Amino acid sequence: MGTSVLSLRIDHELLQRLRHHAAKRGMSVQDYVVRTLVRDDFDERFQTAVEETERFYGPRDPVIP
Repeated sequence: MGTSVLSLRIDHELLQRLRHHAAKRGMSVQDYVVRTLVRDDFDERFQTAVEETERFYGPRDPVIP
């Protein structure tokens, strides 16, 4: 799999917040943004898998506290 370039124009305040969050994790802003996008993509794919499983097996039993 190759790589591509994505260029974004973002507001100064947002960039500062991204820098702050990335620095807390010892990451570059680029790595932080990519990691965040990958995590969100995983969450979306996981939710889709859960929904497909429920359609196949039926909804799971509700949890009773």
